[in-house]
Amino acid sequence: MKKRKLGSQGLEVSEIGLGCMGMSEFYGARDDDESLRTIDRAIELGVDFLDTADMYGPFTNEKLVGRALKGRRDRVVVATKFGNVRGEDGSFGGIEGSPEYVRKCIDASLARLGIEHVDLYYQHRVDTKVPIEETVGAMAELVKAGKVSYLGLSEAAPATIRRAHAVHPISALQTEYSLWSREPDGELFPTCRELGIGFVAYSPLGRGFLTGAFKQASDLPESDRRRAFPRFQGENFAKNLELVRRIEALATARGTSAAVLALAWVLARGRDVVPIPGTKRRTYLEENLRAAELELTPAELSALDEAVPPNSALGNRYPDMGHVNR
Repeated sequence: MKKRKLGSQGLEVSEIGLGCMGMSEFYGARDDDESLRTIDRAIELGVDFLDTADMYGPFTNEKLVGRALKGRRDRVVVATKFGNVRGEDGSFGGIEGSPEYVRKCIDASLARLGIEHVDLYYQHRVDTKVPIEETVGAMAELVKAGKVSYLGLSEAAPATIRRAHAVHPISALQTEYSLWSREPDGELFPTCRELGIGFVAYSPLGRGFLTGAFKQASDLPESDRRRAFPRFQGENFAKNLELVRRIEALATARGTSAAVLALAWVLARGRDVVPIPGTKRRTYLEENLRAAELELTPAELSALDEAVPPNSALGNRYPDMGHVNR
């Protein structure tokens, strides 16, 4: 597995990471044993970039990743996040970015992960009630204290990124990005590249939709959070499925799968882009990693752009878009 740089402060990670969220919540039933085997296999295949957050579970995903880290902490770049408040009962308590909350969250995350420092620490969502300078100032203190190595933001707007970066270098911006979520192509990529900030693409397979695994909404388990997402509902689902069929046709012509082709497209967007497809199964992990071996030609990239043009997906990315791009 080749490496890519995130930011200009020295952080390097495998060119494909592993999103661990779905191992603990949101996407159907848990299977911790298979999830641990999936992380084992990822590391064996050269993936050294694991993505988690305190809110996943809630709180259980960091513990799961911590179990996987035992005996090989030096082989893995650990990224976690704070900012989305959850209760032990799973309730959602809004967004918090006060300096006090930052300090509280890092200590709790380190304890759950069972490690002494986090490699990449993100503000998961921007708290508009607290100046970003105060939040990032508190995060910078964690770097000085040795609890965090590099700082990141998630779903932040260009102006917010600039203000944050002026306080302390931001190494990575994590935002949803895929063939059907192209918003970063507007102002975000130019801003990040001007400032020397790496880009981490979450949901690079459209929360699994772009793999072609779902032919109808009922294919999703009753407890699956994706049922509440606009792109997975009603007429939107049927129309978006047409986009997937176009990807599948191009993938068949190349002798690969829709998932591999869609991930290869993300990888081709630049050496500063690192996708973190999530999975809790080894079979899907191994399929996803084949994207690193697939180099797309300019003609193939153009064909994908024509098959899934910007803004062609129907429905918002989230049921409530008020918490993103702030």
